[in-house]
Amino acid sequence: MAQCVQSVQEFIQDSFVPLVAALCSEEAERLTRRNNLGFSELVKPFCRLTSEVHMRDPNNQLHVIKNLKIAVNNIITHSPQPGGIRKLLNDVVSVSQPAEGLVTNVITAGDYDLNISDRSVKASVPWYNNWKDTLMELNTSTFYSATTPWFEAYRESFLQSMPASDHEFLNHYVACMLVVSSGEPEPVEQFLKLSQEQHRIQHSSEYAYPKWFIPNTLKYYVLLHDVSAGEEQRADSVYEEMKQRYGTQGCYLLKINSRGSNRGADEQIPDPWSQYLQKNSIQNQESYDDGPYTVISNKNADHLISDGLDNDIQVDGLSNNFKAHPLQLDHLSDTSSSFDGTDYIKTTSLHESKKTSSGTPHGACLTLTDHDRIRQFIQEFTFRGLLPHIEKTIRQLNDQLISRKGLSRSLFSATKKWFSGSKVPEKSINELKNTSGLLYPPEAPELQIRKMADLCFLVQHYELAYSCYHTAKKDFLNDQAMLYAAGALEMAAVSAFLQPGAPRPYPAHYMDTAIQTYRDICKNMVLAERCVLLSAEILKSQSKYSDAAALLIRLTSEDSDLRSALLLEQAAHCFINMKSPMVRKFAFHMILAGHRYSKAGQKKHALRCYCQAMQVYKGKGWSLAEDHINFTIGRQSFTLRQLDNAVSAFRHILINDSKQPAAQQGTFLREYLYVYKNVTQLSPDGPLPQLPLPYINNSATRVFFGHDRRPAEGEKQAATHISLDQEYDFESSHQWKELEEQVVAVVNKGIIPSNFQPTQYCLNSYSDNSKFPLAVVEEPVTVEVAFRNPLKVPLLLTDLSLLWKFQPKDFSAKHNGATKELACGNDMIGAEVIAEFLINSEETKMARLKLFPHQTGELHILGVVYNLGTIQGTMMIDGIDPSIGLQAGKFVYNGMSVRGRQDLEIQGPRLNNTKEEKTSIKYGPDRRLDPIITEEMPLLEVFFINFPTGLLCGEIRKAYVEFVNVSKCPLTALKVVSKHPEFFTFGGNTAVLTPLSPSASENCSAYKTVVTDSTSVCTALMSSASSVNFGLGAGSQPEVIHVPLPDSVLLPGASIQLPMWLHGPDEEGVHEINFLFYYESIKKHSKMCHRVLRHTAVICTSRSLNVQATVCRSNALEDEGKGDNMLVFVDVENINTSEAGVKEFHIVQVSSNSKHWKLQKAVNRSEDKDYKLASRERGKLCFKAVRCKNSGENYTFADVVFGNEQIISSASPCADFFFRSLSSELKRTHAQSNMFQGAAKQSFDEAVRLIQKCSEVDLNIVVLWKAYVVEDNKQLILEGQHHVVLHTVGKEAFSFPQKQESPEMVLLKFFRPENTSLPTRPTPEQLSNLIKTSLHYPESFNHSFHQKSLCLVPVTLLLSNCSEADVDVIIDLRHKTTSPEALEIHGSFTWLGQTQYKLQLKSQEVYNLQLKACFVRTGVYNLGTHRVFAKLADQATLFETSQQNSMPALIIINNI
Repeated sequence: MAQCVQSVQEFIQDSFVPLVAALCSEEAERLTRRNNLGFSELVKPFCRLTSEVHMRDPNNQLHVIKNLKIAVNNIITHSPQPGGIRKLLNDVVSVSQPAEGLVTNVITAGDYDLNISDRSVKASVPWYNNWKDTLMELNTSTFYSATTPWFEAYRESFLQSMPASDHEFLNHYVACMLVVSSGEPEPVEQFLKLSQEQHRIQHSSEYAYPKWFIPNTLKYYVLLHDVSAGEEQRADSVYEEMKQRYGTQGCYLLKINSRGSNRGADEQIPDPWSQYLQKNSIQNQESYDDGPYTVISNKNADHLISDGLDNDIQVDGLSNNFKAHPLQLDHLSDTSSSFDGTDYIKTTSLHESKKTSSGTPHGACLTLTDHDRIRQFIQEFTFRGLLPHIEKTIRQLNDQLISRKGLSRSLFSATKKWFSGSKVPEKSINELKNTSGLLYPPEAPELQIRKMADLCFLVQHYELAYSCYHTAKKDFLNDQAMLYAAGALEMAAVSAFLQPGAPRPYPAHYMDTAIQTYRDICKNMVLAERCVLLSAEILKSQSKYSDAAALLIRLTSEDSDLRSALLLEQAAHCFINMKSPMVRKFAFHMILAGHRYSKAGQKKHALRCYCQAMQVYKGKGWSLAEDHINFTIGRQSFTLRQLDNAVSAFRHILINDSKQPAAQQGTFLREYLYVYKNVTQLSPDGPLPQLPLPYINNSATRVFFGHDRRPAEGEKQAATHISLDQEYDFESSHQWKELEEQVVAVVNKGIIPSNFQPTQYCLNSYSDNSKFPLAVVEEPVTVEVAFRNPLKVPLLLTDLSLLWKFQPKDFSAKHNGATKELACGNDMIGAEVIAEFLINSEETKMARLKLFPHQTGELHILGVVYNLGTIQGTMMIDGIDPSIGLQAGKFVYNGMSVRGRQDLEIQGPRLNNTKEEKTSIKYGPDRRLDPIITEEMPLLEVFFINFPTGLLCGEIRKAYVEFVNVSKCPLTALKVVSKHPEFFTFGGNTAVLTPLSPSASENCSAYKTVVTDSTSVCTALMSSASSVNFGLGAGSQPEVIHVPLPDSVLLPGASIQLPMWLHGPDEEGVHEINFLFYYESIKKHSKMCHRVLRHTAVICTSRSLNVQATVCRSNALEDEGKGDNMLVFVDVENINTSEAGVKEFHIVQVSSNSKHWKLQKAVNRSEDKDYKLASRERGKLCFKAVRCKNSGENYTFADVVFGNEQIISSASPCADFFFRSLSSELKRTHAQSNMFQGAAKQSFDEAVRLIQKCSEVDLNIVVLWKAYVVEDNKQLILEGQHHVVLHTVGKEAFSFPQKQESPEMVLLKFFRPENTSLPTRPTPEQLSNLIKTSLHYPESFNHSFHQKSLCLVPVTLLLSNCSEADVDVIIDLRHKTTSPEALEIHGSFTWLGQTQYKLQLKSQEVYNLQLKACFVRTGVYNLGTHRVFAKLADQATLFETSQQNSMPALIIINNI
């Protein structure tokens, strides 16, 4: 139970006090009314004695009574009706509410912080630790306790309003005060009339109520004297007469009204009546918004107070206001039955009386002396009248009992005998017959014992009272008078508990038996409830909270919702106050209490209980329980017109991940909409409310600047650009950024401007949103909002649009950033409105909302605004249950909807750069919703015509590109940048180099061709071209290509078509090739310098030819002194698998292009001019290459034609693709060489480079082919070209990059790296290529050995320096071959003359060395026995190595 202000002893003593009736004359009542008080109310604050009182018990022992209180009430002759009592208790509870605005009481129970009451406490303790100390502190301290004043007020009113019963005498009147004014003509006669009236009420059968303790009731005569009216002598004389007539013990002169009522209120007199009159006041102190209602809430069994005494009925000149009981239901109560159990009376008089009474002071005519007089009067009455009367009555009853039963002199000794003797076993409650209807006559000895026990109890003589109760209990049980027995058991248990020193434990089983008897046998729930209230308070004081809770819960029933609610709430407090707090049981019983409060019409208390329980269930994952509580809180709040709380509660139901079925969620949603509609109707002009549904994933919000992409039209394919339908790809985004930086650097002469901001058309959570994005005026801004419906019912959003704020600014050069003062309206920003947007159950759906800026300035997108509603037909319910106060009504055609908004608040990325940012949580800005609207810019659209989706590797295809300027500004500086410049070309810079149209030659070839004559079959046709002509000059970026627009400008609305040649990538598969079109406005802008357009081409390539080439030096030195020649071997393999319908490939031409070498002729040319390769066939071609004259930077093109038509390889598109592939190849090899650059020294590198250069060739081979394809029964001719770049002598080169095999897995080795890195050394092959040697001699030589035994043959050794430096050469002619096999094979001969020659050859020099060989017999000899050593002339002994031996030089010596 909750803590109470009083201790349990004080509570029980104040619940059972001696009752004194008051009967006043009309004049006496008028005197007290001058103070706005009745007589009983006048004395009420002074009815507790301030000093101890003594009396003697029947054994003449002195008994001390402490803190005695008496109750003085007006006589009321009608018993209170049950309906009136229920109404009174209902009102008492409804007006007693927790004070608002105070700090709530927080008790921490484990993980729970519970706001219990209106007092503040914080006890932070672990779950099962220190709870004893904390809760003992909470229990023993009234300041820190959780109080429930409504329960105490209910309990007090319940006990005071209990009707008097015949089976007990505790609430029977012991005495009666007769009050007469001294101002009456005949006061003594008036006393006589009042005495007779009292006698008639007590002894006449006409009045069954009130009940009187004994027939001889004490009458106490009080003469009331108005001091301000004078005539004090007359009052004294009347009082003297009274003393003579009634004795000094039986009368009293009370002087009041010492202060005139007309005196000012300059003197502050305390008002001790207010705390009592608040309980009695008929007016409720709380005003209601919907009219001047007043709640009747009188609490005590006193008469009603109103403005005057007009309601009183005059009987025999007396004020017979006791005729009507205040709890009697009058005609007004019948009309108020529809107000949820709280009775409202809508009358002007009561409302006015409320105003007047609340401000009317009580006791205005009384001074502090009068207060003391009243206090003295009560003490005199108690000391001299009441207590002697009670003492005398106890003695009389004791004597009667002794005389009747023939027992010993004292009841004490009798009880000792009864207790010490043999005990009669008590029958169980179930064995007793239902004889609750048994009635004893008033003079029955059993009732006399009970009467004596009650008197002893009232004067705190609990030991004697217990003895009497115990005796009476036995008698009643023997007689099976169960109602009487239960009453004796109840009071015996209370007396045993209240005995000082606690000689015996509290007999809880007595109470249990009494409760069971009252409830089950006597069917008297009122008495059972009293037992429970007393016993629970006693158990609580003994810290038996579990027993107290069980007792309270046992009495909950269906007959009284209010009682059940209060008891369940107290049981909940018991659970929280246990040694180990049972928090969830507390919450569960608070829910039950809230439900019963709701049924009883106590909406505020119901709401409070649910809110307290919510603290426990919240956030624990019990979503269904949370939903139920929130739903109830919402309904109760709405009923109490706490609309904000109702909205908040319903909002919680909707925003949590609900596990409710769809029908229930639909109900929740409709109630929420209904409540929200009521809220918005209260303030229709207020700001739009924030709606909880649907969820918005703020971080998934995307912003797109520009028009939507145009769909493809026939053969026209629009540039893909970027759209909201594309998924974000980080790598792709990074590539686009690099491309843009590349082209910007080219435009700005190699430097990226400091204010460069990469163009971002689509902003999302992955993009860089730290800067304000730029949008162009008159181009739409599209915001994609991610809505999610968490419910199982569909949501319908209507009139959905963006919420924005706009600040106009002029960004032109004249007024840079000047703000225009213009009203924001649709003439500045046009907003698209989506009429209906349906989100199905548990669906995530994107809404794309557009804004159309018509002026420059700063735009801020704040959120979305829409009507939230449901669709018709989801649930066929007319409205909301009218029993909760919501008006029933039909939904509109598409469901009920409310207008509201949701803000788009995007959190930026977490900062993690500085130390401060790393150690704290800071977020950067996200400005994707704050675009700057810049002035007009050109807008380019690009269309591709006849653009293929599939190509053969190396295939050349011609397409067209159309550029359209759809804006009102001319555009210029159009460029395109791509990571794959070898894929496409727009043709050369000169018209001569570019073919006019595909129809310029046979078969609509994309190449520029000429017809060849038959004489030029064997030799190559020469031409030359510069890379500058194809946009690849020195220092240029091959990736950035200038688009050749006429006059370099595209006017507004103009379009132009340009040819574009495509070259299929060398690797098969799917290729994504990115084009970035860059363009500028003719007018320079401060904010936006350029614009870009993206296009991603997807090309699927299939295998065609595989070209493999090798170059090796020719040993023959033809045309002596004219330089070098080489052999080029080209292997061509058809690796096409006929997937694309390719029948066969024809090799139509092989071209070379180089600055230093050219193809001269085909060596192994067959008679058939055509080279055909069917599937999986391989062809081998051999060409002779010679060094060409130095032509500067120009490349020499040599074409070896195998057909009737020469393709001019130095023109577009053949040369374009050659130069583009060459630049990409150089870029690739350059990147690889950079990886291997070591720490070699400068001079060392030069020597190495010279040696390496000897084995390098700079020769590029282009193989041009045609493929015959059958498609749809038509034969098509495709053409293409493959490039092979030959770098090194003897090293194979391929037309496509070779896949490097992954190395096998090896064991991991750990080693210490050497500090000294070895310089790069040339390979032996490179060193052996410095000098090229060739022997010139006759193949056969005839000699007559008979004539001359020695045969001398002249031999010329040609030495050619292949390097560009001077070379020292050593020729060694000495034989080193000593193996017998070599001698047998080649025989032996001798060189005559010098055996070693030392020469120095200049760069590219050819030297003839004349030698003589001597033979002694015929045979075949190998002259290639010489060895040649070479080294660079300016180096010491570095890299000296033997040069390559020439092929075997066989000579035949014949004898003639």
